[in-house]
Amino acid sequence: MSAVNRMLRRATGTLFLAAAFMLGVSGATAQTYAIRGGTIHTLKGEPFVGTVVIQGGKITAVGRDAQVPAGAKVVDATGKQIYPGMFDAISELGLTEVGAEDVTNDSREQGNFNPQLQAKTAVHPASAHIPVARANGITHTIAVPQGGSGAIVGQGSLIGLDGWTVDEMDIQPGAGMVINFPTLGGGGRGFGGGGFFRGGGQSFADREAQYRRQVAELDEWMDAGRHYIEAKAAGGVDRDLKLEAMAKVVNKEMPVLLEANSERDIRNAVAWARKQGIRFVITGAREGWKCADFLAQNHVSVILGPTQALPEGADASYDEAYSNPGTLYAAGVRIAFATFNSSDSRTLPYEAAMAVPFGLPEEAALEAVTRNGPDMLGYGDRLGTIEAGKIANLIVTDGDPLLIRTQVLDLFILGREVSTDNRQKDLYEKYRARPKEKVIS
Repeated sequence: MSAVNRMLRRATGTLFLAAAFMLGVSGATAQTYAIRGGTIHTLKGEPFVGTVVIQGGKITAVGRDAQVPAGAKVVDATGKQIYPGMFDAISELGLTEVGAEDVTNDSREQGNFNPQLQAKTAVHPASAHIPVARANGITHTIAVPQGGSGAIVGQGSLIGLDGWTVDEMDIQPGAGMVINFPTLGGGGRGFGGGGFFRGGGQSFADREAQYRRQVAELDEWMDAGRHYIEAKAAGGVDRDLKLEAMAKVVNKEMPVLLEANSERDIRNAVAWARKQGIRFVITGAREGWKCADFLAQNHVSVILGPTQALPEGADASYDEAYSNPGTLYAAGVRIAFATFNSSDSRTLPYEAAMAVPFGLPEEAALEAVTRNGPDMLGYGDRLGTIEAGKIANLIVTDGDPLLIRTQVLDLFILGREVSTDNRQKDLYEKYRARPKEKVIS
């Protein structure tokens, strides 16, 4: 993450803070809300018509006869549907704006080993992609940095998609350590870029030697984290931010987002993670269908990338990406969906929906964009369902949120009512109101 980009982002952030101060606006307003009369899909039981009460940023009551507190703003949801906000489990939201313009991208740091870095420090709250994503029902995400094959890229940050500042968006700054497991080549496209590796003209012996060297480097970092814990316990060791972060990984305080795509790489990554004794999920898993039983037997959860994708090889079936989620689900693998993107984060519900005609049950598809991600990463006590005590990330819709025709009518993020206005909507309204040309007869 370049110093130039950071300076530009800080300058922009300062301007927005000044504007907020002058207008007396704060994203932290603690309003009490009662969403009443809608069909509530808690994802913990059967839907029912009732009321959801929000106070202090959290859901405080859910039920058919939940009492509306005095002074609460009542949102009439009669005839509408109330769902948990959707979770883009891995994205670049806030980290990149225009891919071809380097100055707008701040998702990659120098070097392959940066475990101390948190994506939160580079998130740009004023990104135009964030309002577009949340207008389609995505209320929170893990913003994740990028890196190459074999890299310890840094820490993904769990954020809500609303706030004047990053601190107002923050849910968990160190939500997961991103490790792109070394690849021997072939088998899919990974978020960190390792999946694009095809050998580059190297012989297999050279690729294998490189693979072993990269795995050995990861082993060394894990061992260093354990030694740091021992040294700290003995006293007299200087603080080291990199090793402190690795200590959280080896102590199982922080899950690992372990990227692997080909069947061979997935099996190797799982074996390595089991050997290290860490908490982890596999991310990407384009060839997960080839080893679905293996993943299920090892109780490995998977965060899948977009299903709306072309087949990876010349001989691959056209529906490889579409059917992958259903195959994994049928084998007993817990799955979540992610876009691994910024501008495409809005398509998250459709990535899940695309898998439904190819074997994934509709209920499972909805769970994979709401509750499964937080559950598998250890944040299910705060997010994913509509229950008292959870963070109030909710959407009110006119139908099934996985369908393209469905509209998000009301939006609540971190307990705040948020507008669905966004740049795309503004452009739509602008050109819809364009004067019609007069026809001269």
